[in-house]
Formats: sequence, C-alpha cells, structure tokens
Amino acid sequence: MTQPLPRILKAGIVLIDPVNGTVLRVITMQYNPDSVSRTLQVQGIGEGGDRSEAMRLKGPAIETFKIEAELDATDQLAAPDSNPDVVKFGLYPQIAALESLVNPQSADLINQNVLAQAGTLEIAPTEAPLALLVWSAQRVVPVRVTEFSVTEEAFDALLNPIRAKLNLGLRTLTVDDLPFTHRGTSIFLSYLQAKERLSAKAPSPGLSVLGIGGIP
Repeated sequence: MTQPLPRILKAGIVLIDPVNGTVLRVITMQYNPDSVSRTLQVQGIGEGGDRSEAMRLKGPAIETFKIEAELDATDQLAAPDSNPDVVKFGLYPQIAALESLVNPQSADLINQNVLAQAGTLEIAPTEAPLALLVWSAQRVVPVRVTEFSVTEEAFDALLNPIRAKLNLGLRTLTVDDLPFTHRGTSIFLSYLQAKERLSAKAPSPGLSVLGIGGIP
C-alpha cells in the first residue's frame, strides 16, 4: 500500500492587528527557500563599560534574517480556468502583497493630508499591522521588513511578470523596540522561551570529550 506523502508546511508572513491580535492577512511563500541567513548581534555592555559589567547583556541580541524566495506562475498558467487572476495579472498580486509590508495604506496617506489641510498640528502615522515571520511552530517571530527587492525574470504577452526572485531583509522586534504591554512583545517572549526550551534539549557531554579533566 502506498504511503501518503507528508504534508509540507509553508513558510510565510502573517499580519495581525497589534491591539487585539486578529489575523488580518496570511502571505505564504510559493516555494520554501532552500536557505535562510540569520545574524545575531550581541547586546553587551561594551568595551567602555566597567569591568564588573563585562559579562552582562543589556538586552536581547539584534537578530536579522535574509531570505531569498522564488515565484513562478508557469504551472498556474497551464490551468487558466482555475487561475483566472494569474492569467490576467501574472505574479503582480503576490508581489504587491509583499510590497504592502513596506508601504502605508493609500487611505491613511489621504487621511493624513486631510488632517494637515484642516490645520492639525501633529499627525501621528497610523500604526501598521504587526508582521510575524512564521517558519514552523518553533519560529513565530515579530519582525519589521528592512529590505525588499524583486527581480522579475520573465513576462507574458501582456508584460505581466511570470517568474521572479525576491530578497527580504527582516529584523526581529524585541522588548527594546516595543512597549512591554504590546502584542508583539508577548510574541517575542514566547519565541525566546521556545529557544530556551530547545536549548535545554541539546546534549551537554562531560569535560572529557574536550580533552580536559576539570576547569583550571
């Protein structure tokens, strides 16, 4: 009997309301990237600090992600009846969804202008939805998009892009970026706690494997 293939989970970005946590949108990657580059910059006291502070961390590490993703509409164009939007627009909708992460809503810009014309002295920009990078159940991370680039590599007869490569730069939002009562802070703390639980599962062999019998 043929065994069913395991379900492959998608990575993606979820947008939620920063106040009540309501899911506003889910943006999945068509193909999961083969690699993800992460950098963690240590938040130490620094060389200029007191020597008694040398082992202290003043905050969570500054974590950044670099993700390369591919989009390809070829298979969807092969079944035009079930994918009418792809036939009409190509990959524009998927690309536009990701671009929405780095642009305010046009309605917010118009509203700000109306308030400015009415003589409002200070206009606070509308708070954008909170973006979460979801890469398995162990990695749900509040992030801010710091870099976005797209290379459109092929086009249909209407000049709609049908193949593209995306580069995303993301920065984890921590307790240093958000108020402690913010929804994003609780999600970051859950992410950090998940790392701590996983760390506890890593093997910790004796000193002999390092070729020493004790600490001098």
